[in-house]
Amino acid sequence: MNDWTAGYVADIGYTYGYYTELNPLRVKLAFLNQGLQCPEMATACELGFGQGLSANLHAAASAIRWSGTDFNPSQAGYAQELAQASGSGAQLHDEAFAEFAQRPDLPGFDYIGVHGIWSWISDENRAVIVDFVRRKLKVGGILYISYNTLPGWAAFAPMRHLMTEHAEVLGSEGRGIVSRIDGAMDFAEKLLATNPAFARANPLVADRLKHMKGHNRHYLAHEYFNRDWHPMHFATMAGWLEAAKLQYACSANYLDQVDVVNLTPEQQVFIKEIPDPMFRQTVRDFMVNQQFRKDYWVKGARRLSALEQMEALRNVRLILTTARVDVSLKVTGAVGEATMSEAIYNPILDALADHRIHSIGQLEQALKDRNITFGLIVEAVLLLTGAGHLQLAQDDQAASKARKTCERLNQYLMLKARSSNDVSYLASPVTGGGIAVNRFQQLFLLARSQGQKQPAEWAQSAWQLLAVQGQTLIKDGKGLPTPEENLSELTAQAKTFAEAQLPILKSLQIA
Repeated sequence: MNDWTAGYVADIGYTYGYYTELNPLRVKLAFLNQGLQCPEMATACELGFGQGLSANLHAAASAIRWSGTDFNPSQAGYAQELAQASGSGAQLHDEAFAEFAQRPDLPGFDYIGVHGIWSWISDENRAVIVDFVRRKLKVGGILYISYNTLPGWAAFAPMRHLMTEHAEVLGSEGRGIVSRIDGAMDFAEKLLATNPAFARANPLVADRLKHMKGHNRHYLAHEYFNRDWHPMHFATMAGWLEAAKLQYACSANYLDQVDVVNLTPEQQVFIKEIPDPMFRQTVRDFMVNQQFRKDYWVKGARRLSALEQMEALRNVRLILTTARVDVSLKVTGAVGEATMSEAIYNPILDALADHRIHSIGQLEQALKDRNITFGLIVEAVLLLTGAGHLQLAQDDQAASKARKTCERLNQYLMLKARSSNDVSYLASPVTGGGIAVNRFQQLFLLARSQGQKQPAEWAQSAWQLLAVQGQTLIKDGKGLPTPEENLSELTAQAKTFAEAQLPILKSLQIA
């Protein structure tokens, strides 16, 4: 009997995650910071889209035409349902990579995204992806690819192998993958409790296992328990992509582009003396003990002159998506936690505090008397965006075109939130992608869209939905026992939402 799963976990669905790095709009700042020309994007594709949330949010929130595939039919069905609800026209399929790659109706793509799946598939499927990229990515096009990386996974790889062996050999098939995962982790804990030499030689393994136990079991099933699981050195990835004529461009993780939070001064000097840029990446992975890379590759890199780079950077548009009072001036990189300079960051944040769109050039003008150089502004934008406080904003024309599809998708998701907390994101035509909005906040927005104007009314509407389903709120780790306590807590949350989050969501054209 043919195993259509090819060893990939398919008996439970993937999580309903949203991955902002898949947003093509993010390419612009990353490329410009490296002095590279960013192409205009009209077509995009995601291979292995999971539940399809990222693909649908990006398709609804931009003018880009999206295609994609995920071989799990239940996940593809959900993704197609979202595409139909939004009316975005996204073409999302349930085909294996080899089948999808031969479709005659696919356009050439300006952007192809492959998030995570590379680490969990066979060499045969990797070859299919590389050939697809070679044939279907346009000249000047971008590949975003993320994958588990060595050396960061080197110490834990034997423990992962042990747990998958336990799940396969000693786990009961009838109990399902979640029970087998729990059994495997319990076994691993008992093994470490015997203080084996492996644990003494790799003291961080116990911490990684403890961290694993706090994760969603559906995530763990797909992250650790597939038949294929291959962390890869950067140089090995480069070797794979050479056949597709791709060049490494830069990290898609903005924080990775700021050396001061990732490398010590000695490491910065050491790495700058390495003449080969590819080998430099390999060495850098050892310095930061890289576990997961998020990278952009380009088919034909084109460098900008210094003048062109400065002009393009000045035109980059930004919006503050975190309440000003909630922005921390601490950022965590490979060297630990760093504190950003108040003299630099507070004026920048104050200039953005109205939650309107500002270009980097406008920031430069607003701060010209504050002794904050253009270079410092760009570095601050990278750090604040990498930390999730800022997002890039697309042009007004694209945002206007995307508004109706965003409204339709958001209405659908808010209706789903009445009975489920699966999806914690809504689409913004301003950012061209997803914005974190939790279940209760979605219910408040739903009540507001139905004509209820006061926070107390939103809370009452949310409580009626929860009560009829026998659901209660959790506070301080305990369920609230009475209707009065639940309604009081919801009312407090609704008031906070009205004061802090709602103005931002209005600026993002979500509310």
